[in-house]
Amino acid sequence: MKQLMYFLLVSLSSFFIANNSFSASTEKTTMTLDGLTIIDHLIGTGATAKSGQQVSVHYTGWLYDANAKDHKGQKFDSSVDRNQPFQFILGAGQVIKGWDEGVAGMKVGGKRTLIIPSHLGYGSRGAGGVIPPNAKLMFDVELLEVN
Repeated sequence: MKQLMYFLLVSLSSFFIANNSFSASTEKTTMTLDGLTIIDHLIGTGATAKSGQQVSVHYTGWLYDANAKDHKGQKFDSSVDRNQPFQFILGAGQVIKGWDEGVAGMKVGGKRTLIIPSHLGYGSRGAGGVIPPNAKLMFDVELLEVN
């Protein structure tokens, strides 16, 4: 009987390990119809961000680089580095379209990465000499508060 139990334990363990059932990763990737990629790293447990609400986020932004580690090219901005959360009214056009679309539906405490095509970012105009025209962008965003 002990041999049978041992065999079953080893077999089941091998099966779970081979099928990566013990993986801690809970990431979920979604691509919208207009090309925004949303990678949820952590689903929050607080209030859900909806259009018309003021949201407070921490973020770091990079130029997207297909050849760089994690596709993070040159960092161009970070509220985390300044230790100053950024606030805006969701859906009011106060930020680039990729942010309005990518932050909507997040829950407070959530963390996600947004990969924003240029037409949902700064487009052909770029921004402030820091973001070149037609740049694809990547942001790590944490939703801190919804009001």
